[in-house]
Amino acid sequence: MKKIFLYILAGSLCFSACKKDDEVETFVEPDNIEVRNTLDEQAIQKFMDNNYLDTQGNIKAFSSTDATDDNYKKLSELSPVKLPSGVIYIKRDGAQPNPGKTINTDPTSSSASLIKTMMRATYYRATDIDGNVALTSAGALINTIDAEASPKTDPTFYYAKKASVSSTYPRSYYEIEGLQEGLKYFNGFENLPNETLPNLQGVIIVPSKAAFARDANFYNLQNACIVFNFQIYHTEVRPVSQQ
Repeated sequence: MKKIFLYILAGSLCFSACKKDDEVETFVEPDNIEVRNTLDEQAIQKFMDNNYLDTQGNIKAFSSTDATDDNYKKLSELSPVKLPSGVIYIKRDGAQPNPGKTINTDPTSSSASLIKTMMRATYYRATDIDGNVALTSAGALINTIDAEASPKTDPTFYYAKKASVSSTYPRSYYEIEGLQEGLKYFNGFENLPNETLPNLQGVIIVPSKAAFARDANFYNLQNACIVFNFQIYHTEVRPVSQQ
C-alpha cells in the first residue's frame, strides 16, 4: 500500500513539473512607470540593431539566412539622434528635399503646416519575457505604403481638426507629441504627384512616454512605442478650411 502511495506521489510531482515546463510565460505590465520607460529604451535599441533601411528607405529586419542584407548598416549605425524626450529620428542620406519646406508641427500656431504623407506607422509594446526584452505585439496605426497606396493628408495622430477637439477630448487624446517633435527636424517636399513611388525620408521612433504613456487615447495605445517610416509629399501653411 505504501508503495502504491509513493508511486502516485511521484507521478503527481512529475506531472506538476511537466506542467510548469509547458507553461508559456506572459508579460505583466509593470506598475512602476520608470520600469516601463527602461523597457522601452532597451527594446528600441535592440530594434535599431536588428533592422536596416532598404534602397527605398523601408525598415527591414536583418535575415539570419539571407546574405543579401549583410552590407546594409543597422539603424543604430545611421546617425540616429535622440532628443531629450526619448524620441529618436534618423534622416536618410540622399532622400531629403533640397531645400524643401520647413514643417511647423505646432497645431495651435497660425502658420502650422498641413502635411501630405506616405507613411507606415507601426505600434509595438516593449516586453521582457524570460529575460528577452524586445518590441512585440506589432500592429498598424496607418500604412499608406503597402495598403492604401495613396498619400494621406493630416493623419489625426499628427493633427486633430478643431471639430474633434473638446474639453473632454483635447488634442493630447488624438495627437502624438513625439511625432510632431521629430518631424520638426525634417523638411517636406512640395507638390509631389500622388503617383510618385515612395522614397522614404527616414524614421521617427517614439517611446511610450512621448506618445500616450498610460493615458486614455483615441487609438487605445497605452504603453505603446510607435515607429514612423515616411515621406512628406507636400507641406504648406494649413488653410483655414482644413483646420
